[in-house]
Parts: sequence; structure tokens; C-alpha cells
Amino acid sequence: MPSFKIDLSTAVVFVATAPTPKLANAKTGERAMDRETGAGLSTVGLLVSDEGEGNLYQVTIPETGYQADGLMPGTPVRVVGLKARDWENEFNGQKRHGISFRAVAITPAV
Repeated sequence: MPSFKIDLSTAVVFVATAPTPKLANAKTGERAMDRETGAGLSTVGLLVSDEGEGNLYQVTIPETGYQADGLMPGTPVRVVGLKARDWENEFNGQKRHGISFRAVAITPAV
């Protein structure tokens, strides 16, 4: 499926929740890995405020794209390469769909 770049050039972005490992299988605890690089994946909550509106996004990021000690809740950050992709699956006869977000890197704004 295609992905779409998200322009954050006029937005203010803060960490809402610190990065946590993303799991490929919750039952076994297997961590999700980047298919291209093999890096472990994490999820971080970001509050994006732009044009008077604020939204909370769960963003997947490779462990090579951030320093955990720099992404504490409330920290203003810069997001590199944020993309959105729609998804759909069927589990136990129920269709689910949504939008996933992925970034290349997240760094503290200086």
C-alpha cells in the first residue's frame, strides 16, 4: 500500500508517551523488527499541534532513530520522515482498518 508524507513544518510536536518496544506477537513477547534494517521497532506517543488543533498519534520508529533518554513526556521534538499508511485486516471474521504512522527519527527540539 502507498504511504503519504506528513508535513510538520508549521506544527509544534511534543512527546506524550515515552517509547516502548513494539511487539510482533503479544503472546510470545516477540519484538517487531524493521524488515529492511533488522532494527527493533518502538512506539512513541506524539502530540501534534497545528493551526489551533491538537492530535495524539502513536508513531512507530526504529530504535536507531532516537535516544530513549531524550524522549521524555512533555519534551518538544522534531520528527524526521513522518509517513502515514492505511491498513486493513480480518481477524476472526471481523474486518479492522486504520492509519499507521511511521517516522525515520525523532530528536529533541533545540
